[in-house]
Amino acid sequence: MILDTIVEDKKIRLKEHKARISPAQIRRMAEEYEGASPSFLAGLQKPGISIIGEFKKVSPSLGNIQSKIELTDRIDEYNASVDCISCLTEEDHFLGNVDYLREIRKISPLPILRKDFMIDEYQFYEAKAIGANAILLITGILDDAQMRDFYQLTTELGLDALFEAHTEEQMDRALNTGAKIVGVNNRNLKDFTVDINNSVRLREMVPENILFVSESGMKTREDIERFEQNGTNAVLIGETLMRSADKKAVLQELRG
Repeated sequence: MILDTIVEDKKIRLKEHKARISPAQIRRMAEEYEGASPSFLAGLQKPGISIIGEFKKVSPSLGNIQSKIELTDRIDEYNASVDCISCLTEEDHFLGNVDYLREIRKISPLPILRKDFMIDEYQFYEAKAIGANAILLITGILDDAQMRDFYQLTTELGLDALFEAHTEEQMDRALNTGAKIVGVNNRNLKDFTVDINNSVRLREMVPENILFVSESGMKTREDIERFEQNGTNAVLIGETLMRSADKKAVLQELRG
């Protein structure tokens, strides 16, 4: 299963990160961090659908995303057109890097979500230290105790958490943990097939007082309209924006 491989590779990468910056050092860096702290939760609390623009180098289903636009130019476009930014920091399968998020933090006032496979408390201190405002908790790779402990640590660090689910059982677990923001990944992390109906179906489980995010697969105005009709609060769009040469025009079309 692809997801299992990603998690195993992440464990190897974590050893490398800890060898470069010790757990004690990264914790101190997180505690001393004094950068901007825009709220990811607040960034999604507005009338209509908010848009989270993603920065990533690779889509697992389609391979490398070819683009000649530099990170700085791309984030300038996002600053002018999206509500929050998501940055992939997973190195082996998405070609992400924590340095990308550091760079984005320097040039964007928007809330930033660190999108990664979070399995160790080290990563949460690291997220704070590099300037993230929110982290991703993937229910499919965490047990209930891990979710509770990681969510508590996230809150203590002043970060928001986006709980990601793909099935009814995972959504139920996220809601029982006390999630304020839940996301449904329309991409199946077992085989990377995409079906936006997954969000439509699981939306019915989520109370109105909890922010609901649909992730992946949005390509047309019609896709967005489906989510507007069922009260979705935000959509996370990566591939469609990363492949586009004119993000402002694409976003205007998606927003209608």
